[in-house]
Amino acid sequence: MSPQMGQTATGMPKSARIAVAVACTDWRRTVPRAAVLCRRAARATLTADGASPAVEASILLADDATVQQLNGRYRHRDMPTNVLSFPQQEAEAAASVSEDGSILLGDVVVAFETVCTEAARDGKSVADHLCHMIVHGMLHLLGYDHQNDAEAERMEHLEIEILASLGIGSPYTDRLAKS
Repeated sequence: MSPQMGQTATGMPKSARIAVAVACTDWRRTVPRAAVLCRRAARATLTADGASPAVEASILLADDATVQQLNGRYRHRDMPTNVLSFPQQEAEAAASVSEDGSILLGDVVVAFETVCTEAARDGKSVADHLCHMIVHGMLHLLGYDHQNDAEAERMEHLEIEILASLGIGSPYTDRLAKS
């Protein structure tokens, strides 16, 4: 008898596997525990969404040049952006399950220079802003979007809730106070 999806052979629930690669060494200098923070933010997002613990995602901490190249290739926007998400496509659903039954969610890529610039502009730490970008990117992998006002409001509410669970204040406080 094989274990149910989301459980190990002993019947214990398995945890999400979050792979973090640090391609831009500036991340290590600026946020020494960046990989740990990314995993923590990703897992908090999965927990808040109620996603199966049997999932896998990868996170790449890159520089603006890498993100600009990816943004140009896949979104036809020749400029860097703070975070890109590459969810597994529904057409790839059958191929989106690993050998152990984990669901492959996709990839999140974060741009160092853009995140640092935004953090400085908004008066927040780079570490907190990085966590926000991971939460935002993971929500995209889970199917959330912000193409219209209702979707944006729902996604922002989730981001605020998840970040609060991590001890991080709302990234939208200033904007919400002005409305």
